[in-house]
Amino acid sequence: MEKDKLYKLKSEASKLSPIINIGKNGVTDSVVEELKKHIKANRLVKIKVLKSAEAEKDLKAIAEELAERSQSTLVEVRGRTVVLYR
Repeated sequence: MEKDKLYKLKSEASKLSPIINIGKNGVTDSVVEELKKHIKANRLVKIKVLKSAEAEKDLKAIAEELAERSQSTLVEVRGRTVVLYR
């Protein structure tokens, strides 16, 4: 993704609130389906990853799995927040 577009998406994402929380069950099929619905409706989605979700995987791995399973692009991981775009 080009640098200008990435910068613009990060700027837009800073104004969003997280609409999905990933908890101790991690990335489940139902979470992915819900994520796909939100991405289709909004294109840019912010997801909060709770500390309990990191029992088996680190935050970066969770973010990459979310992007891959929802066929979206990982824009950024900041703190415990993941931003995806399609």
